Amino acid sequence: MLKVTIKEGSEAIGLRLDQFLHTSHYTENSRSYVQNAIKEGYVLVNNQKVKTGHTIKLNDVIDIEEIEVKKLDVKAVDMNLDVIYEDDDLLVVNKPQGMVVHPASSYHEPTLVHGLLHQIEELSSINGVIRPGIVHRIDKDTSGLLVVAKNDKAHQILSDDLKEHDIARDYIALVYGRFEENEGSINAPIMRHPKNRLKMAVLAEGKHAITHFKVIERFEKYTLLSCKLETGRTHQIRVHLSYIHHPIVGDPIYGPKDTIGSTGQFLHAEKLSFTHPIKKEQMTFTAEMPQVFKDFLSKLREDSVS
Repeated sequence: MLKVTIKEGSEAIGLRLDQFLHTSHYTENSRSYVQNAIKEGYVLVNNQKVKTGHTIKLNDVIDIEEIEVKKLDVKAVDMNLDVIYEDDDLLVVNKPQGMVVHPASSYHEPTLVHGLLHQIEELSSINGVIRPGIVHRIDKDTSGLLVVAKNDKAHQILSDDLKEHDIARDYIALVYGRFEENEGSINAPIMRHPKNRLKMAVLAEGKHAITHFKVIERFEKYTLLSCKLETGRTHQIRVHLSYIHHPIVGDPIYGPKDTIGSTGQFLHAEKLSFTHPIKKEQMTFTAEMPQVFKDFLSKLREDSVS
């Protein structure tokens, strides 16, 4: 147990507790990791649990208990993941449609994390025991590229870059309807749907969200788009395109009730660009869309010619 007493002249006075700890004692961990430590009672102020935003005052006594590292209770599963790049600090994986990124209390089937544990010897621990290495996510029925951290230093830097919008993520989406414009942006705030907890929705009190799009190809009843995320809200592209009345083809939540296909929405994370957290080199990766996506586009092209 580490005990810190805030004395007169301390630079900690007036800071939020999570901010102080993040810069002084948990420098290798994310801000959310620190906040969880406070919420779970590993940090006490004057022998009491406090909120993460507690303002530090003169003579506060902060007790910091060493966090017990839990053994990972997620078993490795051989899933033959498509790892397209790997070095000592990170890897880039092409996730298939139908695969959930990490386990949850409501989902116990094998996930990307189970496969990573089988193929990768070491993953970062910042996100806890059920999300090792996971810097960002894509939906179960969305395919494409994810960067995964192998150590906490790389994870922290990548997480910070993600927050600062320094990681570029480009998607391909097939949507209902024809676009008259060639490109545009959707700026609409997103939050959890007030009545359906499985959905997100565009609502005024939601979080800031921007999606940029360009038309790649037009069909009679569909349009193929390139979409770039400026922000990274849950289901962002799916929600934004549905909001402008061009839902993604095959989307079971935001599209028509009669979905096309059985493998999920036609949305693919095609391109990922970022600065390597340790080497500081610019890196760009691309992944081809799934065969089922290619086949559907080929059929649309044949139909438009005949």
